[in-house]
Amino acid sequence: MRPVAGGDINQAYSVDLGDGGRAFVKTRPSAEPGEYEAEAAGLAWLREGPVRVPEVLGVGSEPPFLALRWVEPGRLSPAGVERLGRGLAELHALGAPAHAWLPGGASRQRLGSLGLGATPDDDWPRVYAEQRLRPLARIALERGSLSDSGADAVLAVCDRIGDLAGPREPPARLHGDLWAGNVHAGPDGEGWLIDPSAQGGHRELDLAMLRLFGAPGGEALFAAYEEVAPLAPGHRERVPLWQLQPLLVHAVLFGGHYGAAAERAARAYL
Repeated sequence: MRPVAGGDINQAYSVDLGDGGRAFVKTRPSAEPGEYEAEAAGLAWLREGPVRVPEVLGVGSEPPFLALRWVEPGRLSPAGVERLGRGLAELHALGAPAHAWLPGGASRQRLGSLGLGATPDDDWPRVYAEQRLRPLARIALERGSLSDSGADAVLAVCDRIGDLAGPREPPARLHGDLWAGNVHAGPDGEGWLIDPSAQGGHRELDLAMLRLFGAPGGEALFAAYEEVAPLAPGHRERVPLWQLQPLLVHAVLFGGHYGAAAERAARAYL
């Protein structure tokens, strides 16, 4: 076992296996019961799509751990960027039973060390406002990482969410935490999806998160996506709306400038 980088909350290891293979193992003594089992179920659900997802080798509770087949790191090629964009469109199109539906029977969506309640619903704007933005704004305000005016702005967006969310869409099969750091490039230049918070939801959420910290491959990825599944009119104007969730999550977990960034994103819609 050798320690490796594995995110902000877990301890991670490269593990040489007795059969000559290699595994990526992450563990955390404070992991909630069922947390890694839920992630394993999400990985299996995403593996039904065309984008590469690491194979789950094992999951345990005493101690809690998740073991995945090791994927050597590489660099995403231009062709890999395009295949990733098209693959994401096809993955989203596989759908989900409902918005806020979680694979494996889980009832709480994991976002880093946060756990938020998830009740399946056929109304995405209601899910986004009531199950995501309002709880996150409350927690951020309690922790002092979001100002009173910032919380008021987020809640005002929640009150208007029906007018802001765009055309109704069926629930997509989402990665759920798709920032650039959760796209792993393999040695052949192809993209892999890692560390998901898999769920049913609006496909623009995944794409907005990719834009938040710099998408791998830039606009070529989104152009390839739209070759397969064009986005609804006004999708660019909705990007900051969907980025409110990850900004609030970062405000809760890391503080700093993220609360102010969330307030700016919310005020753009007032």
